[in-house]
Amino acid sequence: YRMYGCFIPLQRRDVLRHLERKFNTDVSDRKSFIFSEVIKSRTSIIEKTVPSFQVVYKKHTLTLDDLSTLANQNWLNDQVMNMYGELILESADHKVHFLNSFFHRQLMTKGYEGVKRWTKQVDLFSKSLLLVPIHLEVHWCLVTVARVMLCFSKEKKQADFESGWAITPQQTNENDCGVFVLEYCRCLALTKPLQFSQRHIPKIRKRIYKELCDCKLHE
Repeated sequence: YRMYGCFIPLQRRDVLRHLERKFNTDVSDRKSFIFSEVIKSRTSIIEKTVPSFQVVYKKHTLTLDDLSTLANQNWLNDQVMNMYGELILESADHKVHFLNSFFHRQLMTKGYEGVKRWTKQVDLFSKSLLLVPIHLEVHWCLVTVARVMLCFSKEKKQADFESGWAITPQQTNENDCGVFVLEYCRCLALTKPLQFSQRHIPKIRKRIYKELCDCKLHE
């Protein structure tokens, strides 16, 4: 409760580690019994939360309602997206730049004049990657711009550029687009391979929840 405000981000291995620390003994041979007991009390455990729980990091504040968008198949909100983007920046030593999710909305409604000051203190051409999350009413998507594109030369042929596209992990439902966007951002910013799929999303949701509460990315 002190760390996460609820039990939403806990995985099976977290339960085992806690019990092993608590009783100073190996419980691996009792997994079946332990998890059967957890399942029995699952409903009452999930309902227990700390309403006043908050995570504050720089200019970001996340409430338990914000963090709860990471539960089950909920849709992620702007607060979660933007704080996680900040953690990505820190972890990547600011070699990349993550544009706030409100940037695209502001650009579409007010044009260039509405966003020209957003990067006034940032030298975009010094960044290796620009990450732009976009919220299209009921769907999250991501635009990425690499340094090679920011400094795109006239000598580069259009055919060469078009051949550079690659297939990314695909979402197979209507609820996890925000999680996919954050995991794309994380992998691209930290130059990690995009080796995840829809089946990994439940664990990724829990990991993101923990990282937000810890205010840092985990390995």
